[in-house]
Formats: sequence, C-alpha cells, structure tokens
Amino acid sequence: MATVAELKAVLKDTLEKRGVLGHLKARIRAEVFNALDDESEPRPSLSHENLLINELIREYLEFNKYKYTASVLISESGQPVVPLDRQFLIRELNAFEESKDDTIPLLYGILAHFLRGTKDDLQNPFLRGSSLQPPNPNLGEQPSRRKQRGMNFLGFTI
Repeated sequence: MATVAELKAVLKDTLEKRGVLGHLKARIRAEVFNALDDESEPRPSLSHENLLINELIREYLEFNKYKYTASVLISESGQPVVPLDRQFLIRELNAFEESKDDTIPLLYGILAHFLRGTKDDLQNPFLRGSSLQPPNPNLGEQPSRRKQRGMNFLGFTI
C-alpha cells in the first residue's frame, strides 16, 4: 500500500508531465486573490501612463496564454475589462509597427527597438516624458534578491 507522501509525489509528477500543474497553481492563485480582494475599498484612478503600461502587459500576457495572470492584473489594477484598441496604443506611444503581423504584442516591437538601438541613440519614438515622479529614489537600482515564497495548497507550494 502506498503512503500519502508517495501518492502526492505520483500525483505531482503526473500533473507536471501533463502540463497542467502550472495552470492549476496559477488558477488557484488567481482565485485566492479574487477571494481576498476587498471590493469595498475603492481603487485609485489609473494614470494615463499606467493605463498604457497595463495594456501592453495585458497584450503580452494574453499572447503567451498567461490568462490567469492577466485576469489578476485586470482585477487588481482596475484596468478596463475590454482591451484598448491597438491603433490607439500605437498612436499614444508615438510608435509604429514594423511588422504587418498585428498578433505580435507591441512589447516585442518595443524590446526589439531597444535591443537594436545604440547608447548614443537619444531620440526614441517610444519614450515621452512621464508626468509621474518615481515614488522611490532607489527605483533604478538592482532589486535585492529575495527568496520567492509561495502558498501551500494541498501539500504543494504554489
């Protein structure tokens, strides 16, 4: 007869091999955050910059099929449920699409632009002055290495 520990190990192994363990963990996290979300507390209004940044991130998350992560972003940020129009984003960013494939997230194009650029390239079509001031003077510094903590659910760290 198998022990509980052995059954857990086999179950975990099977779920990993099927590729569903990660999805289950993400789904559980999203549901826990939704359950803990205090809807009586009003959300701060989104700045124009945050609206654009969140939309770029959402487009990236949905493209890569991180749907639970995207749902948490929308829920926590107060981002509109209906995605912003892509052409609106392009106009607001003073950007242009080099590729005709509009299924590729704009973040990939922005990253490609910066990877091709030089240190002397100060004229950047993707940057405009922000009306926001960094809340932290150490914002540009390397983040300290923190031990990543997860939640324990049915003996699994998620």
